[in-house]
Amino acid sequence: MSHIKVIKSDKEHEQAMIRLMSLMDSEPAQDTCDADEIDVLGLLIERYEQDSFPIEFPDPIDAILFRMDQEGLKKKDLVPFIGSAPKVTEVLNGTRSLSLNMIRKLSAGLGLSVEVLIKEPSQQRARENKVDWHAFPLAEMRKRGYFDGFGDSLQELKEYAAEQLSRFISSVPSGFSLEPALLRTSAHLRSGDKVMNDYSLWAWQIRVLQKAQEEILPSQYEKGTVDLSWMRQLAQLSWSDQGPSLAKEYLNQSGIHLIIEPHLPRTYLDGAVCLGGTGSPVVALTLRHDRLDNFWFSLMHELAHIALHLDGAEAWYIDDLDAVGGDQLEQEADELAQEALVDKCYWERIAGCDSKSVRLFAKKLAISPCVIAGRLRHENSNHQMFGSLFRDKVRGHFSGGC
Repeated sequence: MSHIKVIKSDKEHEQAMIRLMSLMDSEPAQDTCDADEIDVLGLLIERYEQDSFPIEFPDPIDAILFRMDQEGLKKKDLVPFIGSAPKVTEVLNGTRSLSLNMIRKLSAGLGLSVEVLIKEPSQQRARENKVDWHAFPLAEMRKRGYFDGFGDSLQELKEYAAEQLSRFISSVPSGFSLEPALLRTSAHLRSGDKVMNDYSLWAWQIRVLQKAQEEILPSQYEKGTVDLSWMRQLAQLSWSDQGPSLAKEYLNQSGIHLIIEPHLPRTYLDGAVCLGGTGSPVVALTLRHDRLDNFWFSLMHELAHIALHLDGAEAWYIDDLDAVGGDQLEQEADELAQEALVDKCYWERIAGCDSKSVRLFAKKLAISPCVIAGRLRHENSNHQMFGSLFRDKVRGHFSGGC
């Protein structure tokens, strides 16, 4: 058997063809070196031709029109597959693209290969991923502008849900790895008694990663940056009326994203933390409770996960902070968050639970009195404590007011 190698050029392909023809003309007997060489050359030539000269499928519309001509079908005969007479006309005129749902029906009804009818990469991705596309909160996602450039009706979105969601999910590198079935093995979830909608959570995570992907940070994150001392310096920014805005700047300067994205229906989220595509931590807050004390504790809780737990073993830490207790990791994060906001030894010295004591104590520690009042309400299980005092809002600090 002569020297055989992988074919990498047209010239090598031509030489291999000449050699193959020569061998075939000699009609070698089976189980000889020449017969084996024919088999190997045939495989190498076929592989090169498949890579270099792929067979192109016909245009989907041409394929449909050809089948209609074969079967003597009229436009009205396509209505069961496409949806309505106007839609049939638009599809055949090329002014409306086929949806994956239409493709499946046309394939079954006309006997056309799905591969022939699929034209867009998003359709192929949607077909390959066995996802319940209509389980996503499409109406709310459309309302919030999750589908960039899609200005059609909700009904149209439902028709093209597979394509639109496939593009949306693929907009971040790890998008499909967050599919609920996969996420359960790579995320740490703190939740209460309410059942969380997995698809709403998935959409929210993609949106958070999209925003982080669009944000350019002034510096690169260095592992070990977030510790108790760093968190206490951050806590003192709460004293300022612009504390939440300053907090975002503080995190960004350390190479950490702070993304504000309201929770989607049936997610019951306060916040989450993960590593972004560039390796920088991403802290995401929903601000579902529009209170300053909730903002600072949620922020510190997620930062505590960075300091203590975000080592790659878990892809995400996702938190409903209304959930009582939590496992050891959550208790550790709660404790560090509280310690960062108010040193344990100082907390034991608080003189009383009246508004004057709160203000004096907050001034002494140089943190917001809302933080002190919020913790007292929580520890006393009395959310009416202090009445309307110390209930500053937070959403207005971020663009759009969330």
